[in-house]
Amino acid sequence: MDQLIKLVAIENDLAIYLVIDIAIAVAMLFVIRTLSGLFTKVNVKRELGERDNFAFGISLAGRLLSLTIVLSAVVGRQVGMGYEAAAISMLLFGGSGIVLVRLGRYAHDKIVLHRLDRGQMITDKNVSVALVDASAAIASAIITKSIIEWSVGIDINAFIALFSAVIVVLLVLLFATRVYEYNFRENNQDNSFQKTLCDGQIALAIQHGGNLIGIAIAVSTASKVLVYSPTGYVSNITGWLIVGLAFAVLLMLLTSITKRIVLAGINRRDEVVLQHNIGVASIEAVLSVGIAILFSNVFFQGIY
Repeated sequence: MDQLIKLVAIENDLAIYLVIDIAIAVAMLFVIRTLSGLFTKVNVKRELGERDNFAFGISLAGRLLSLTIVLSAVVGRQVGMGYEAAAISMLLFGGSGIVLVRLGRYAHDKIVLHRLDRGQMITDKNVSVALVDASAAIASAIITKSIIEWSVGIDINAFIALFSAVIVVLLVLLFATRVYEYNFRENNQDNSFQKTLCDGQIALAIQHGGNLIGIAIAVSTASKVLVYSPTGYVSNITGWLIVGLAFAVLLMLLTSITKRIVLAGINRRDEVVLQHNIGVASIEAVLSVGIAILFSNVFFQGIY
């Protein structure tokens, strides 16, 4: 058998760590599901099982995925350091992840998409708003995950760095959305992007969602060029903001060029905004995410 399969060395008690981490992760996901109904004062079972509210399901799915992304930065972090340490680490970072998802979502509602009532729109089965809501949650989690992996240990300094992620995430999402809104107004006779979302423009939501996730991936690359300073609270935040926003701008330029080349001969604005072409919007979203992944990987290889 050794001649057929060669495995790297694995901790003997890895299965126990796996059970601990997965059990806590599942419990955290259930908490998110429960809180979804508590904070919004809606019945989750009724929305999903009776009203068949696709928008609510998409929004909840985005939050669940965002939490698993955050938890993925913690799972296995304490392997070999004791079961108790592993459980405490998962509980602390998992609980913080739930708080961060909630804070980020609240800030996104009040500051980024401030001209619409996200909760009411989702209750009214507005899929376009739900798609942007889910994309924003996933984008927030991607940046938060990179900050968790960037910080060291589970002391108070690491948690300060983690909660600083809320500021970084908010400003990055705000920047990305305002740039998108500006371009939308310039190309659509001063029409409002947020109002168009409320009208149920799914193609536009897919396009913008891809932009948000792509930018988040690019911003997360900052973790490879910034030096973590446990007590450098201000420099940590400013470093993430300056480098992250620079990477976001660079990604926007790269994706703009790529879209012009790949979708040459297609009027992207007319197809997405006027004809609600979900196919073209999906291609644009994938190109945004794909170029961000390439950008991130090339940058990693250049560093190492």
